[in-house]
Amino acid sequence: MAVYTHVSAESLGAFLRRYDHGALVSAKGIAEGVENSNYLLDTTEARFILTLYEKRVSAGDLPFFLAMLDHLADRGHPVPRALPDRAGVAIQTLEGRPACLIEFLPGVSLSQPTEGQALAAARALGRMHRDLADFTGTRPNALGMTAWRPLLDQCGRSLDTIATGLYDRVDCALAVVESAWPRELATGAIHADLFPDNVLMLGEEVTGLIDFYFACTDIRAYDLAVTHSSWAFDGQGAPLSPAVGRAIAAGYDAEHPLTEAERAALPVLAQGACIRFLLTRAWDWLNTPADALVTRKDPLAYLRRLDWYEANMGAFA
Repeated sequence: MAVYTHVSAESLGAFLRRYDHGALVSAKGIAEGVENSNYLLDTTEARFILTLYEKRVSAGDLPFFLAMLDHLADRGHPVPRALPDRAGVAIQTLEGRPACLIEFLPGVSLSQPTEGQALAAARALGRMHRDLADFTGTRPNALGMTAWRPLLDQCGRSLDTIATGLYDRVDCALAVVESAWPRELATGAIHADLFPDNVLMLGEEVTGLIDFYFACTDIRAYDLAVTHSSWAFDGQGAPLSPAVGRAIAAGYDAEHPLTEAERAALPVLAQGACIRFLLTRAWDWLNTPADALVTRKDPLAYLRRLDWYEANMGAFA
């Protein structure tokens, strides 16, 4: 989450008058993340999230995201629906941006999950994939494997301003991943960004799965690799207890059993996940406006993860 577009109290009040959810009491910009502008709203009746969708999220993709959330919510998953106004409209316009009023879910996100919390999150991911098997919506992964080479080219040698030799390091690693990328694994609707800060928990109970704005159709096991690469390491990219990493694979497998081919492909999928997040973080690091209320994330934390996966090819065994 982030704030790129500033909204006045007067505009927020007028926006809320389209709904039957009370009058504005307070609003606070949320600085974490890099994708959209988000506000925590308190009204006289409840608490909500207001999201304004910035340039990286296409308005044309919003129906897919909202349909996926409705599909999961109807099957009992703790996901935040976009709320319709009195006219039944969920996708609004505010300050020239597409915008939605989103349900607020309880719970907190984690910085260093325990084995039990990692297990619960992975089980939730497995259940999500299982219940999306009959979801008919599709969306290409705009940040899938075929997008990484163009993104590397766009970043270019500016990567070396982040760390000496970074461009050549990523270029070499990407060539290896491109040649080994699996092309016969099962695909489906995936979250593609299930970081610890996109899972809300109370103790070891998952109370919210949020931020579906990278959701797409891609290799299901890639979603598990993304989750492993984010949950099994600390914020600087150092591995947590091996038990946490094992819990991610075990929890998922308990709800959505992995095939042998999927299990064998996980190390390469995880290296690909590292390259994807290294490059998008690097792009944001190099291009985020100086006056944006947003927390930039360290690209090198994913270089350290990439190093680890390359040195531990049997990590998922």
